[in-house]
Amino acid sequence: MRIRPARRADLPLLQDIERAAGEPFRTLGMASVADDDPPPLTLLESYRRAGRCWVATDPLETTDDRPAGYLIADPVDGAFHIEQVSVDPAAARRGIGRALIDHLAAWAAERRPAPLTLTTFTDVPWNAPYYARIGFRTLREGELTDGLRKIRAEEAEHGLDRWPRVCMRREP
Repeated sequence: MRIRPARRADLPLLQDIERAAGEPFRTLGMASVADDDPPPLTLLESYRRAGRCWVATDPLETTDDRPAGYLIADPVDGAFHIEQVSVDPAAARRGIGRALIDHLAAWAAERRPAPLTLTTFTDVPWNAPYYARIGFRTLREGELTDGLRKIRAEEAEHGLDRWPRVCMRREP
């Protein structure tokens, strides 16, 4: 698998990946998550221009460089916060999400050793339980930084608190 910085031409494909990655939520009764719009092209472009948008190409696809997953991240309170990591379900269970997260961790370590953070659904098997398996731990309320509290408040405004959510952290 190849992980590389996203190109401008990739951005509409990342929206397609996001739509496809949302569909499995429908089976859990989370239709509003499945129906949520992908990040706008302008937002994805801002991550790309900032150098914080990466894509992974499908390890089984050798004829082109088409993204099968992507990750965008923000610096938040001394950590790198995974704003979104999504993998096309057609390429699921091949380690693409983990490879993208490990790539971010390596990228962060080159700049300064920094933890990774994310917010996620507690009861979705490919969310909090998955992240726990790859080294993230759930943060207690008292461990949340101001930036993470702000992210959680924005998620609540967006209606994501209809289902249990947590903040998680992985040390460098």
